[in-house]
Amino acid sequence: MKITILAIEGVFDTGLTVLLDAFATANDLGILLLDTSPHFDVSTVGVRPSVHTARGLEVPVRPVASQMRPDWVIIPALNTRMPEELVESLGRSDMLDAKQQLLTWHEEGAGIAASCIGTFLLAETGLLAGHEATTSWWLGPFFRQRYPEILLDESRMLVPASRLVTAGAAMGHLDLALWIIRKFSPELATLVARYMLADYRSQQAPYIIPEHLAHSDPLIENFERWARSQLSAGFSLQNAAKALATTPRTLQRRTEAVLGKSPLAFFQDMRVERAQHLVRTTNMDIEAIATEVGYVDGATLRTLLRRRLGRGVRELRADLR
Repeated sequence: MKITILAIEGVFDTGLTVLLDAFATANDLGILLLDTSPHFDVSTVGVRPSVHTARGLEVPVRPVASQMRPDWVIIPALNTRMPEELVESLGRSDMLDAKQQLLTWHEEGAGIAASCIGTFLLAETGLLAGHEATTSWWLGPFFRQRYPEILLDESRMLVPASRLVTAGAAMGHLDLALWIIRKFSPELATLVARYMLADYRSQQAPYIIPEHLAHSDPLIENFERWARSQLSAGFSLQNAAKALATTPRTLQRRTEAVLGKSPLAFFQDMRVERAQHLVRTTNMDIEAIATEVGYVDGATLRTLLRRRLGRGVRELRADLR
């Protein structure tokens, strides 16, 4: 399988190296344990002859013109974390050239994959329009605003959509590499995951910080502050709107537009975040924690934590031992 990694100036060091290491590990383990020849022919290419990582390391890239059509093209992240920086980066001439090259590769039949901030470059091509996608969880509101035609779900770690695949933040690069390896050989992907100590993670949801997302909009920020004071009391859309001097309809629409979810769903996110914090940092029993975050009993909270985080109370506490 021919893999092309498209390196752009300022590429996220960890994202690039995780991709390279994952495919190299797959080739090594294939020879060592499965008695097979290397399966992944990986090239790092650039639309400019000289590319540096965000930490200033020079990346040895091949010119795009020298490449035969790849089976998969992977776009690693840029090391830009804030919307203002990202908008500036997306307007650079090398990014515009990269966008055109991605369209050419896709027209020739290549699959296109991106992780973290790299999902924004893929979104710029228009190829994701009408498809589901994920991105770095903290940039979900900005992604949703910039690309309303894309069906964003930043709670997911990895979203395949035909010959397009998007993955979540930072170490989502590893999840993306394992997904491509798994398409070739599930057995090999399992070996790579075990050697690289990579758990299967279907969700970014356990890592999302609701307070961070709220800062992207003044009304949502005020709603978040009000909601935190009401976690034990329960949620009322009418009470929330009244406290914020707005209408229930306006609050409902704004949270949907910015966060992609209802006010109640965001309120539930904050309950789960608070409960998770108390489980991990106190010796309170689950019944007391349930009362603290507004649930009638511990059994309900246990079920919710398991469903939302994929871990129970004992596992959450064991993580810190």
